[in-house]
Amino acid sequence: MGRTTARRSGRRTGPDGAGGRSLPLRRRRRGPARALLVFAALGAVLLTAGAAVAYWRETRPPVTDDQVADVEGALDASTRTASPAHSAAASPSPKSSPSPPASPGTIAVPATGPGTFVTARADGATVGTGSRVRRYKVLVEEGIDIRPSAAAAEISDVLADRRGWTREGTDSFRLVSSGSYDFVVKIATPGTVDRICGAAGLRTRGEVNCSVGTDVVVNLKRWVLGSPEFDGPIHAYRALIVNHEVGHRIGRGHETCPGAGRPAPAMMQQIKGLKGCVANAWPYDEDGAYLGGPPVP
Repeated sequence: MGRTTARRSGRRTGPDGAGGRSLPLRRRRRGPARALLVFAALGAVLLTAGAAVAYWRETRPPVTDDQVADVEGALDASTRTASPAHSAAASPSPKSSPSPPASPGTIAVPATGPGTFVTARADGATVGTGSRVRRYKVLVEEGIDIRPSAAAAEISDVLADRRGWTREGTDSFRLVSSGSYDFVVKIATPGTVDRICGAAGLRTRGEVNCSVGTDVVVNLKRWVLGSPEFDGPIHAYRALIVNHEVGHRIGRGHETCPGAGRPAPAMMQQIKGLKGCVANAWPYDEDGAYLGGPPVP
C-alpha cells in the first residue's frame, strides 16, 4: 500500500519510504522547459538586434561624390595656397600643431575638443514661405567659445535672407531641437571634425569642413578665421558655407564660373579658385535673379 500511495501522489519516496523529503515530479520537470524558453527569448532578441544593425547599415546616408569633392578640393587648395601657419595646421594630427593664437577679442580655436555637442534651442519658427519645410538642427561642440543660440541665429538669418534658398519659393526652413530632421549643422574643433569625417572616409586633416550624409560638419577654424581664398568678411564666408551645403541638401550640384567678372555661384567650389569670377556667398541677387553657372560634369 505504501508504494501504491507514493506512485499515485506523484511523489518519489526516499529509502525509508517517507515522501516528505522528496520534490514533486512536475516541479522538477519544469527546469529544462524554462531553460528552453529563456534561450528562445534570447535568440529572438539577438535576431532583432542583428536585423536593426543590418537595417542601419543599409539605410544610413552614403557619402556622395559632391561631399568627397568638396573636401578634396578644399583641402588641396588650402595645402597649395596656405600661409606657413595654415600649412603647419594642415598636418595629419591637429594636436601636434596648435592653431595660430587668436587675436584679442576673437574666438579661440582649440585643436580638439570632447566630441560632445549642445543642441541649440528652437522656438518652432519657420523662415520662408515654401511648402516644402526642411527641418534642421544646430549643434555646437562643448567647450568652445560659441553659444549654440548665437550660431543658430546666424544660420537662421542666412536661410531667411532674400538672397538665399527661400527666394525660389519652394523650400522653407525650420530650426528644431528634437524629433525628425532633414540635416544637422555641427560646429566642431578641427580634431573632432577629423574624427567625424574620418569615420566616413573623408580626410580633413584639421583644416576643412566636410559633409557626411545629413550632417554638415563645420570646422571651427573656418567658422572663425574664414578662408584665405575667399575675399570678403567672415559673415559672408559663413553664409557661403551654409548656402553651399544647404544647396546640396535641396538637390543642387556643383556649378562653375559663368564668365569673367560675374559673381561666383554659391554652388561653385570657390576654395579651388574663382576662374575669373568674383567671390559671392548667395544663390540669388537682390532682384531675385539666380546667380548660377554651368553644371560641373
